Amino acid sequence: MIDVDIDQLSFTYPSGVAALQEVTLYIGAGEGVAVVGQNGAGKTTLAKHLNGLLKPTSGSVRVGGKDTRRFSTAQMASWVGYVFQNPDDQLFQASVKAEVMFGPLNLGWEKKRVEEYAARAVEMVDLEKSLDHHPYDLSPGERRRVALAAVLAMDTPIVILDEPTTGQDFAGVELVGRVVEELKSRGKTVVAITHDIDFCAEHFERTIVMGGGRVLLDGPAREVLARADVLAESYVEPPQLIRLAARLELGSAPLTVEEFVAGLKRSWIEGKS
Repeated sequence: MIDVDIDQLSFTYPSGVAALQEVTLYIGAGEGVAVVGQNGAGKTTLAKHLNGLLKPTSGSVRVGGKDTRRFSTAQMASWVGYVFQNPDDQLFQASVKAEVMFGPLNLGWEKKRVEEYAARAVEMVDLEKSLDHHPYDLSPGERRRVALAAVLAMDTPIVILDEPTTGQDFAGVELVGRVVEELKSRGKTVVAITHDIDFCAEHFERTIVMGGGRVLLDGPAREVLARADVLAESYVEPPQLIRLAARLELGSAPLTVEEFVAGLKRSWIEGKS
């Protein structure tokens, strides 16, 4: 089981900017966690410590008990998959197929296994008809899906999604949501850095709110996302369903449309009795 144990993590960039300040978190294997907060809150800096792209200035990050300072990013790649916010920072092969197969091949897998996992990943993001296309001939949304497939093909126990819904249309957001649910059903740990608070509410059981390089709030999504006072400190609004439920005085914090409708029905019945 691959868990993440972050202890008193601080990080200062060479420019002198203190991006993280004494962050302590534990993420258990198989958890779905969304990290929210305004730009500059430290979300992406935190995420880049999980796969060794950044090393702590002080404190420690352990993934599956392994101190990330002792391993290269290439070594960490077999445990932690990272989908960048900008796919153009990640894609470099001449075809979608080559891009998706690159990671598993680099891990030394036999070709048959590589082809099997690459095919499954491409199917998950609905790009089977684009295998021979150059990634940069695709739309921005499709390129994001190629980058996602490239990480999915590596079958890592931990998957980090940095702003996965940015630039996606409704269908794209729905597809990413299905991928998240599929990964969780397989027991993967999924960590999403996101400004999409509604996506966060619908697909992640735990929410971490960051501000000024610190953790402001950490807990079950239903409780955290109802704390408008704390969310405001990081310039984040509660999900629209929770805001609407509050305006209607339903006395609940619905995370899905189904929960909202159920709460509305209960309120109507109680009002009639």
